[in-house]
Amino acid sequence: MPIIDVQVHAFDRDHPARPWAGPSHGLLSATGHEMVAAMDSVGVDAAILVSSFSAYRFDPSYALEVYNAWPDRFRVVTPVDATDPAIDDVVARFAAAQGARGIRVILREGMPTDPADPGLNRAFAVAARHALPVNLLCWGRLDLGEAIVRRYPDTVFVIDHLGLLQPAKPPPLAEPWADLPKLLALAAYPNARVKISGACTLSREPYPYDDIWDPVSRIIDAFGLDRCMWGTDWTRAIGMLTYEQGVAPFRQTTRLSDSDKAQLMGGTLQKVYKW
Repeated sequence: MPIIDVQVHAFDRDHPARPWAGPSHGLLSATGHEMVAAMDSVGVDAAILVSSFSAYRFDPSYALEVYNAWPDRFRVVTPVDATDPAIDDVVARFAAAQGARGIRVILREGMPTDPADPGLNRAFAVAARHALPVNLLCWGRLDLGEAIVRRYPDTVFVIDHLGLLQPAKPPPLAEPWADLPKLLALAAYPNARVKISGACTLSREPYPYDDIWDPVSRIIDAFGLDRCMWGTDWTRAIGMLTYEQGVAPFRQTTRLSDSDKAQLMGGTLQKVYKW
């Protein structure tokens, strides 16, 4: 079974032809060539390429270029603006692109807080019509995330990064798993999936981050391996660890069987993202 990372970010250097919308996480670039080289160096076969919101906001063109150059290594998820009145057309155009496999809604400041908001309703409905899972970044807002997942049972939601706030640089968080019960409650909804991505950044111990395994095991037990997907969130996690340090603890752990690792580190992803 191939090892497939559920979330990586690629971006070109900041230049006039493709300027960044905001600062990157510690790198001057993470181009397609650089991403493929990083994956090769740690034995990651493929990845879901989540278009960088910090660099490009709602424009997936660079991620799609990378997919077109390495169609055997990537599939693409794009952030969308759920408040855009043209969201139906935006999602339909993206869904028609080769390599498109999902949309991402970020519950950032200024986003609607009512799960019944018409914009959210349109975004989640059009995703369901095009059979695209919605990657939902709701860390720090799991109550709202739960209300959304409950309200839209026909839409598949993939909870980004365990739904838990993750540090971009040291020190580690004092109580990184404080909201774990809220995440576990989402397992009651059949349309919920979860990315076990960036989990190593939640450790309060040095590499190989052994203290993550009790809470990670609770998540796997609650959701089942058929709804859990491993990932690194590279390159956002660069302030906390190396790419190898995000991969090796899962590949080398004795807490999972080889078949469990195969499902967590690629098998479930292939089903969720129809790869």
